[in-house]
Amino acid sequence: MEKLSRLLMQMEFIKEIDKLKYIQRKTKLFNSERHENDAEHSWHLAMMVMVLSEYSNAPVDVLKVLKMVLIHDIVEIDAGDTFLYDTTKNHTNTDEELIAAHRIFGILPEEQAKDFLEIWTEFENGETSDAKFAKAIDRLEPILQNISNQGGTWTEYNVPFEVVYEKIDKIKDGSGFLWDHVDELIEEFRKKV
Repeated sequence: MEKLSRLLMQMEFIKEIDKLKYIQRKTKLFNSERHENDAEHSWHLAMMVMVLSEYSNAPVDVLKVLKMVLIHDIVEIDAGDTFLYDTTKNHTNTDEELIAAHRIFGILPEEQAKDFLEIWTEFENGETSDAKFAKAIDRLEPILQNISNQGGTWTEYNVPFEVVYEKIDKIKDGSGFLWDHVDELIEEFRKKV
């Protein structure tokens, strides 16, 4: 593939992923009434990975985990954001997301598309140490946001704490240390409400 053709494909991908900035999440920014968008969420997770990777249950490839958290929600450009506490739609990999992954990553040159799809799939499967830690960080950020917003989406959507715990249980798989801290934070918050 000639260099210019390759570059044009990559530029198309870069333009396409700008749409991530328009995907609104249910969670709100820390101490704010403004909803977070997917691009902000991904950036925040990347920073959290760099700061908190020492707390992973097992050694992780930080660069790979960064890639996971930066691309994991790109599929939401087509598939939309699925609220973690949604009772009508499961928050697991769907056919809709896989179709979106193939379309969006397919804009890239073939070997990059393959690499992105493999990283995204590894994150979705959640079986490797890297993916477990990435998923732990993905669950951690909205917890901190909800606590900073007096319960945030938990309160707004009447989510019982038992369901909160059920949905965030995966944090343990990636970091027992972060899980213990989150558990304390939630228990402190529960005593206040």
